[in-house]
Amino acid sequence: MSRIAYVNGRYVSQARAAIHVEDRGFQFADGVYEVCALRDGHLIDEAQHMARLARSLAELKIRAPMSGTALAHVMREVVRRNRVANGLVYIQVSRGVARRDHGFPAASVEPTLVVTARTLDLTKYDELATKGISVILVPETRWARCDIKSTGLLANVLAKQQAREAGAFEAWFIDGEGFITEGASTNAWIVDKNNVLRTRSLSDAILPGVTRGEILSLCRQHEVVFDHSPFTADEALCAKEAFISAATMGVLAVKKIDNVKIGDGTPGPISAKLREIYWATRIT
Repeated sequence: MSRIAYVNGRYVSQARAAIHVEDRGFQFADGVYEVCALRDGHLIDEAQHMARLARSLAELKIRAPMSGTALAHVMREVVRRNRVANGLVYIQVSRGVARRDHGFPAASVEPTLVVTARTLDLTKYDELATKGISVILVPETRWARCDIKSTGLLANVLAKQQAREAGAFEAWFIDGEGFITEGASTNAWIVDKNNVLRTRSLSDAILPGVTRGEILSLCRQHEVVFDHSPFTADEALCAKEAFISAATMGVLAVKKIDNVKIGDGTPGPISAKLREIYWATRIT
């Protein structure tokens, strides 16, 4: 079955889907995106993802391409036409098509909207959660507004490729003061020597991960002690546990950082508990 994409008002074969050569998303990465996981046909944390999309658009002064209600309908129709039960929905909005010029085009220019959906083998994440993943540390090279889910991801791409070439699953960025910010496509967490769960507080330096926020909410409900204080690379290497979080994978334990074993080298009890609770509370 040919995959179907929504592009600017039309449902088209993904093989034939296209945007204009002067679309600002293509020429300037002048756009934002959002990813929503699908499990058993359910859109996971949809309201939170749509709120973050609205925030990203507002921060870049890009007009919303349609109402939230209309976008929700489009997402579900794309899912239906692609017969996706487990996977993801991808939404991308650019400032639209205009003659190439760094400044914003006229306000009358319509934003470009693309929505796609695809199936993922989610069992691979279940297997990785059981085994644990490896992470490498890389210098922070991204722009200063990582809180915006921008399509400008070249530094993330290079970091992820560096991780793959090193045989690792993810790369964690280290800022100029020696603190971990986040992963190339995930948020970063540790359980320190005092059994306190730590993840960096929200700022321009990290993306406000939807899954991150939901995990913190679960920590409050289940009396898991946590702290928003940043942690250094050395603290991560000496941690009792470490893990990453993201929409499509939930929680994945980290067994090694830069080939240094974390804890006993197996997923720890806190990461395992949070993964179990997170997915159990997503689908009711």
